[in-house]
Amino acid sequence: MRTALHAQWILGFENGDHVLHRDADVVYEDDHIIHVGPGWRGETDLRLDMGAALISPGFIDLDALADIDHALLDSWAEPSLREGHQWSEEYFGTRRRDVFTLEERRFIREYALAQLLLHGITTAMPIASEVHSSWAETYEDALAIAEAASRLGIRTYAGPSYRSGVNLVRTSGRRDVLWDHERGVQGLADARRFLEYAADTANPLVHGALLPCRIETMSTDLLRATARLARAYDVPVRIHSMQGTLELQLLRQRYDATPLEILERTGLLDCRLFIPHAIFGGDEENGSPPTDRELRKLADAGVTVVHCPLTSLRYGMALRSFDRYRDAGITIALGTDSYPPDLIRGMEVGGNVAKVVDGRMEAGGAADYFRSATLNAAQSLGRCDIGRLEPGAQADLIVLDLKDFRLGVVDDPLRTLLMAGSARDVSMTVVAGRTVAADGMIPGLDLLSMRARAQELFERMRSAYTERDLHRRAPEALFPPIFPNTG
Repeated sequence: MRTALHAQWILGFENGDHVLHRDADVVYEDDHIIHVGPGWRGETDLRLDMGAALISPGFIDLDALADIDHALLDSWAEPSLREGHQWSEEYFGTRRRDVFTLEERRFIREYALAQLLLHGITTAMPIASEVHSSWAETYEDALAIAEAASRLGIRTYAGPSYRSGVNLVRTSGRRDVLWDHERGVQGLADARRFLEYAADTANPLVHGALLPCRIETMSTDLLRATARLARAYDVPVRIHSMQGTLELQLLRQRYDATPLEILERTGLLDCRLFIPHAIFGGDEENGSPPTDRELRKLADAGVTVVHCPLTSLRYGMALRSFDRYRDAGITIALGTDSYPPDLIRGMEVGGNVAKVVDGRMEAGGAADYFRSATLNAAQSLGRCDIGRLEPGAQADLIVLDLKDFRLGVVDDPLRTLLMAGSARDVSMTVVAGRTVAADGMIPGLDLLSMRARAQELFERMRSAYTERDLHRRAPEALFPPIFPNTG
């Protein structure tokens, strides 16, 4: 089927970079694009005039929330409350359990992927929290992602999370990691099994990746095994690392090494490595950003830093700085990591934080952020057919509505969207030529009933923190309202 979309603005691709066309068309036949720009005179089966809108490549989210978000609960608390958001030593030893059944987790994955599509994410590398599981994810969890992705039509690079330890609170109140190495071995076996499933599936939307948990919860043996598996299957590895001073302290105590040194020792720097956050270097006492030498090492290894500006800022952290990492030669892609999966808000927040960090109005430019959400991420995945609108590329695109009165006046459409819009301005999402979301709806899904069920599951997740808390505090104590609640 041949479809033409006309719009006031189209972000095309020419001479190696994005280019803005005015009063132009995107034409795609089945799953690939055949024309971008003005002057289309050919026949079509369907022609839609989107009017005052920007048609853009779909966004690529390499730390894409596939869960019910916990940041709503834990991104604002003072230290004594934050302690209660972690597993206790007792819970680890005798009471750990899955808060949700497998069927409920399947629903949660579908709910989260639907959110991604509605926010203009066409390619996702999912992430889910382990806090409400008995350990980490399973093969069945990864399969649920793949099956939901196939139904809904989102491109995914997926796999189960796995770990050999849990970052928790000792009975004494000290932070530590406790280990169950057999669970780590089983998790890696599940990851291998999913890689084989993804390699064998005929669905071009489903791809395998290795997605271990945070670096301080991984034994060096499990990290080395991950590196060997990544090289054997030629798949990307994503590991959260260089993201906090506690991580540094725990790794120093156990290995007398920094996160970057451990990544190098275990062979992961030789893989197709994605590091979400990468905000801190090896200076444990001062919590300093990576040194120039550390940035060069990341760049020379071809590491992709997955920058999650909105989530980082919510937890009181910032990349120091976007331009410094880019100038060091590091490929920067973007992730959302928490709700909402809104890369437009993320780009706007990231750009403004960069201005403060660097002390320059031109820092963190919009063009570089858009490249991170599209071209850079595609390059990191080894893809030259997504993240861009040009003939021959996959028909992965979004329509961003510029007609809403609340958006105000429009100058450059991208700058206008960053300053006044959000991903809720996405009116249409197309993946591989299939319209997967339009006008706030997704074919085949009852979003109102899904929202109600998600709220019920969130309430259960919130209540379950009590049993994990060292002091067994009630949810009302762990998550007090902003103002007193009289009802």
